[in-house]
Amino acid sequence: MAVYSETITAGPDDIDELGHVNNAVWVKWIQDVAVAHWYAVAAPEHHAAYFWVVTRHEIDYRGNVVAGETVTAQTWVPDPPRGARFDRHMKFTGADGKIRVEARTTWAMIDRATGRLARIREEIAAPFLA
Repeated sequence: MAVYSETITAGPDDIDELGHVNNAVWVKWIQDVAVAHWYAVAAPEHHAAYFWVVTRHEIDYRGNVVAGETVTAQTWVPDPPRGARFDRHMKFTGADGKIRVEARTTWAMIDRATGRLARIREEIAAPFLA
């Protein structure tokens, strides 16, 4: 499986009244990293033809992150797609090596021209499963 990584630093606008990254921000980061992975790995003709929507999030919060703290996001697709959907795994690890957040999200591929679900063909999935 191909793992995509990205570093994120929490800014003041990411912090809630408890003094750490807000849960809604984690969801945004999950989406941002997944979309960045798509654009980094998929063929340009696939970018033009398809986009993704989330159908399910399952998130485990294991630790807090404060303003100025950096985490490393890693995401991967562990299994072949099922029709128009696949599961993506993600984890965010602090500089101390401790996992702060883990997630499993289900994504569905949409055909840009029709706005309908599109079966994920082998050539689209292959770069994510390598």
